[in-house]
Amino acid sequence: MKLCAVYKSSRKADTYLYMKTKDDFSCLPDELRKLFGTPLFVMMLPIQKLDKLAIADIEKVRDDLLEKGFYLQLPPPQDNLLKQHLQQQRAENGDQ
Repeated sequence: MKLCAVYKSSRKADTYLYMKTKDDFSCLPDELRKLFGTPLFVMMLPIQKLDKLAIADIEKVRDDLLEKGFYLQLPPPQDNLLKQHLQQQRAENGDQ
């Protein structure tokens, strides 16, 4: 497999599907199809020529494409700024 198709979710921000075959979603579980919404085509990606991806582990993507026919990329967890602020305040105040 030299290329894979990349789609973004119409329902979930920063959520992407890497597909082994363009426009063939038959390998996706029904629940994932419902949660993902309408796949919006982004690009064809030369998956074999790449050394790394911005967020996903390239080897995991390749393995999942071969085994399952798809890879689901979820957004990284958001920082909890309130929690960080409270921890910083406690540290500055000497609280434990």
